[in-house]
Amino acid sequence: MERGHTGVWVPSIAGGVTCRAFVPDPLPPSPPLAIEAKLQSRLNDALLALGRLDAISTLLPDAKLFLYSYVRKEAVMSSQIEGTQSSLSDLMLYEMEGHPGVPMDDVQEVSCYVKALSLGVQRIREGQPISYRLLSEVHAALMTSGRGIQRGPGEFRRNQVWIGGHRADEATFVPPPANQLADCFAALERFINDADSHTAPVIKVALAHVQFETIHPFTDGNGRLGRLLIPLILVEAGVLKEPLLYLSVFFKQYRQSYYELLQQVRTHGDWEAWLLFFVDAIAATANQAVSTAQQLTQILAQDKMRLAALGRLAGSAIQVLDALFAHPIANVNALTQSTGLTPATIGKVLDALESQLGIVHELTGHKRNRVYAYTAYIALLNQETA
Repeated sequence: MERGHTGVWVPSIAGGVTCRAFVPDPLPPSPPLAIEAKLQSRLNDALLALGRLDAISTLLPDAKLFLYSYVRKEAVMSSQIEGTQSSLSDLMLYEMEGHPGVPMDDVQEVSCYVKALSLGVQRIREGQPISYRLLSEVHAALMTSGRGIQRGPGEFRRNQVWIGGHRADEATFVPPPANQLADCFAALERFINDADSHTAPVIKVALAHVQFETIHPFTDGNGRLGRLLIPLILVEAGVLKEPLLYLSVFFKQYRQSYYELLQQVRTHGDWEAWLLFFVDAIAATANQAVSTAQQLTQILAQDKMRLAALGRLAGSAIQVLDALFAHPIANVNALTQSTGLTPATIGKVLDALESQLGIVHELTGHKRNRVYAYTAYIALLNQETA
């Protein structure tokens, strides 16, 4: 449905250039959403996929083992959309105090994304609502390392910004002036936390994501924080027990459609077209996550069967492999702590897993402080980040 403009344009100045900034109307949309048969069917598909994703603990011995790596994959993808070059292996190497093969700022930004998501979920579980207080704290965590530290961590922007184009009067989009941010964000906060609203959580998160991107409240990091907002709202609403839904892969794959649909909401009020895209993103992403969890479980079971070839080392190798399933990039010290085995035994197991079975490979090329990766596990996650 085309409703016309979903806000008003107001005069502003950015970079010394006069322009028109867009101030969005409060949510929910008016007239109300038209949930017709096609949209309802695809919404049902998304809800079914979310239900399977939430039940992932029945597919894995410990859902947190999957969460550890899946959160990091999302951090990599969300940051790549913003231009970083860090890979999943780079991030995990950095976390092991190793040396990633990309600029340190890149991998620090990705690491901050992981910390920001964890902080947001922690605050929600402590009973905090999704509010300016929570999101400013999450934004500060997101921006306190790498290049973001100079871009106003945790603070609303004080200047007019624009998106696309080298001048504000030629921009693709100009978000609200800084003096209107407080009112715009307060309205979004009321919508997210309106317990009396009849807006279903999946629809609420779809609308809130667009509104956050339109308000663009911070100097930098809005894209990453807007994507973080999606699992945070679903966890707060009880749709997901763990923050396992990450749409960055889908948004990156269909980037042009994503940006066009955001703009179409602003200029034509076509929320339904955006919703069709968004629920398809949920269904595809949730189904892929479940498939990945199943494949990882199969990889572990198949690799354990191969360990019998190691003879007396097999029992220790099972412990090492279980530890690598929890943290698929690790060094001898980390594996010693997680298994209780001696460093000498760990070393023998890793040598056998690498040279005899090809289950792991060493990442650094060093003779000391070596770091090993669970080859098939990392390869599977990397398939989705290509």
